[in-house]
Amino acid sequence: MDWMSQPIRVGLLFGGQSAEHEVSLQSVQNIIEAMDPSRLLPVLIAIDKAGRWYHCENRDFLEHPEDPEKIALSLKDFHQVTLLPWASGNDLRRVRDGRSSGALDVIFPVLHGPYGEDGTIQGHLKLAQVPMVGCGVLASSLTMDKEMAKRVLAQAGIPHARGRALYRRERAEVRVDRLVAELGLPLFVKPANLGSSVGVSRVDTAGQMDEALDEAFQFDHCVVVEEAIQGQEVECAVLGNNHPEASIVGEILPRNGFYSYQAKYLDPDGAELRIPARLSEEQTARVRQLAMETFRLFRCRGMARVDFFATTDQVIVNELNAIPGFTRISMYPMLWEASGVGYAELVERLVDLALESAAADRQLRTSL
Repeated sequence: MDWMSQPIRVGLLFGGQSAEHEVSLQSVQNIIEAMDPSRLLPVLIAIDKAGRWYHCENRDFLEHPEDPEKIALSLKDFHQVTLLPWASGNDLRRVRDGRSSGALDVIFPVLHGPYGEDGTIQGHLKLAQVPMVGCGVLASSLTMDKEMAKRVLAQAGIPHARGRALYRRERAEVRVDRLVAELGLPLFVKPANLGSSVGVSRVDTAGQMDEALDEAFQFDHCVVVEEAIQGQEVECAVLGNNHPEASIVGEILPRNGFYSYQAKYLDPDGAELRIPARLSEEQTARVRQLAMETFRLFRCRGMARVDFFATTDQVIVNELNAIPGFTRISMYPMLWEASGVGYAELVERLVDLALESAAADRQLRTSL
């Protein structure tokens, strides 16, 4: 990596307004610990659940940092800030007095779910002309929306789980018997624009459908009812811009029906993670090939995790995650660790890719 003489100031943007707020708080701790301060200088930018931005000038910004069930922001005496455009020095400016809290070289959005992973923050950062780690606006929006992602996969002929999108306006007209006849049982009901298995229910009988829909509609105006695939649940991490690389393939073995929020972030025994996955050489090669193909299809850059189901005769894309978790039990960094890229190197490479992408964008013409 071609480092500058001074450490790169990396704005770590974390917290956020989504139901995955607490996941973000867990992720950012690990990223900070992995950063070499001689190369990367973390600038902590917390977003509370009301959407306010704060510059945290010390590391004492979390309550109960070791408890994923109680973890929360602690923002006493921290400065509320806004992010101004490049022409003003790309500064974080204090809301109260307009003073600068410092310019940023790059921002790493450590945000999950709506208002962080769905293209909204990416659009804001693009307008501010600040380099950012990870996918841009389009890729973030498409990978976040499960219905739109299925449409893109279908158009490209990539195998994916069958599903039906339902909108809130159709709630009273839902015919459970027709859904069951079309997709079979069991089914999964998911908010269309959320991750980390928040609001997701497994439906084993038609009588459970109403409760599952009620749960999902608490988080989104659109939900996806999806067939259950009988196969191994595997994941592959992708890293890169124009020439992405695929990691070793890992396998998820949920211990309680499916890979729930509880199993992902709260219960270290909620699932068994196997790296490498128990796949044949042919299946492994197919997963890695499809991971990179799907990454390019959605115009991802920097990073993404692609989740699959592997059956006896095919590999099926489940979904893409544009800002995968970086918690202690998250697959994305674990897969790269197993592939020979340690946590610190992974963070450095992501920052490098963000600067590379921004440099390429600056070469584009903006006038005739």
